[in-house]
Amino acid sequence: MVQTVCTQCGSPFEITQDDLDFYNKISPEFGGKKYIVPPPTHCPDCRQQRRYAIRNERNLHKRKCDMCSKDILSMYSSDKPFPVYCPDCWWSDKWHGTSRARELDFNRPFFEQFAELQKEAPRISLYIVNSENCNYCNFVGDCKRCYLTFGPVYSEDCLYGSAYYSKDCVDNLVTRECELCYECIDSRKLYGCLYNQDCYGSDNLLYCYDLHGCSECIACAGLRNKKFYIGNKPYSEEEFKEYKAKINYCDPIQMNELQEKLEALKLSTVRHFMPNSNVQNVSGTHIYNSKNTFRSFFVDKCEDCNYCMQAVDLKDCYDNNYTEENELCCEYLGMYGAINTHFSTFSRHTYEVYHSEYCINGKNLFGCCNLRDRDYCILNKQYTKEEYEELVPKIIEHMKQSGEWGQFFPIEFSPFTYNETVAQEYFPLTKEEALSKGWKWRDATDEIPEVEKIIPANKLPDSIEDIPDDVLNWAIKCEVTSKPFRIIKQELDFYRKMKLPIPHLHPDERHKRRLLSRNPRKLFNRKCGKCGEEMETTYSPDRSEIVYCEKCYHKEVYG
Repeated sequence: MVQTVCTQCGSPFEITQDDLDFYNKISPEFGGKKYIVPPPTHCPDCRQQRRYAIRNERNLHKRKCDMCSKDILSMYSSDKPFPVYCPDCWWSDKWHGTSRARELDFNRPFFEQFAELQKEAPRISLYIVNSENCNYCNFVGDCKRCYLTFGPVYSEDCLYGSAYYSKDCVDNLVTRECELCYECIDSRKLYGCLYNQDCYGSDNLLYCYDLHGCSECIACAGLRNKKFYIGNKPYSEEEFKEYKAKINYCDPIQMNELQEKLEALKLSTVRHFMPNSNVQNVSGTHIYNSKNTFRSFFVDKCEDCNYCMQAVDLKDCYDNNYTEENELCCEYLGMYGAINTHFSTFSRHTYEVYHSEYCINGKNLFGCCNLRDRDYCILNKQYTKEEYEELVPKIIEHMKQSGEWGQFFPIEFSPFTYNETVAQEYFPLTKEEALSKGWKWRDATDEIPEVEKIIPANKLPDSIEDIPDDVLNWAIKCEVTSKPFRIIKQELDFYRKMKLPIPHLHPDERHKRRLLSRNPRKLFNRKCGKCGEEMETTYSPDRSEIVYCEKCYHKEVYG
């Protein structure tokens, strides 16, 4: 084990022998010589922040396609220095990334040359893959009829948030295999559930926390395989139905009372130090069906992985975020189906790729940007296999001299301002702090919707039955931020079906509040609240929750 210091924040961090073995495993070999990937110079948090600063999910802008001139919605504002194409133009045969190829210059830093390529290669306006009627989404794959969802795959009729493998869900945060759910967070396999967090395999829950295998429960926490419970107390079916029938989801007083009842219960509910299911030898939180996976958060079906967040089906990967179906990838932020893709972003179905961005269906690429269906390219220039294998070792030696080899792209290379990206969600900075580090910032310029009128949210009728169809022609002013937002018909139909009120908060404010309900993506040393055993958990020692280790938690909950 090696103790070192982060070159960005100055914090000490460890590099283990397993880490060094991994970097050795992914090191490329040319002509019988191995070019070792060096250990990281940034601590895990700063590496994570650096990757997040490349991903803009939620900030969408109106602009024109730089090829066909159609009005489009894009993650890139119109003042960006590079061309942006709509998906039809980007995928067309009218252009190709090799048309922006650059010659190598060994007298200049490689990243400097890559940054120039970034400013010339056309970018796709939104990352939408195999999806229908999802024009107001970003980072979605195999979805249908979704609106303002960011990140999900295989979902239908989902609005706002990030519901994966789900149907008819609104305002959820990382929920999977759910249907007809509203305002649910970090939950799986739910049906007909409202205002829940960390619930699993349940149906018809209202304001519940950490329920597994439950049905028809209201304001409950920490239950397993229960039915007809209110405030963690059992009721007969008749009593429960009578109580539930009196609940008006549009009555803010009743809803606040139920939320307060749940919050009071949560204070006395034992917490698991690391929510998980079917795991072996792991650390982090919300880990499922995984083994030998450490310091990872919200991952599923991962094996032999480290420092991964919000990822599924990874093997032998380090520092991966927002990605699926990868193997032997390091410092990768992205999409899915990548093998041996390192220090790269948003590349899909790639193999042996280094220091590249948004490359699709390619192998043996180095420093390429917005390139598809090509092999053996450097800075988007096509080479023969022999030429490529002769040049890449020279580039690596050149990058070693400048300290660039084995590094992810610096934050200042991001095409976005810092506050446009998810880095601002997990590593928030003020404008002054970001600018002092040399990172870009964008002041808010909210667009006013073209509507008949703008109505303050507190002037809306409480009951969904009293909301007229005309609301679709209005903008609603958020009660907290005053930002206006629209209601679409698909959304109104959902509220009416579920008997829910029209939201009074802007979608961004709702998303922010869901994020704040989570623990940080950071591990702390803390003692079990019962046996005193040391454990790593996302609950810091100074927090008041009752947190048990694995053994004590299972004994407490399951008996």
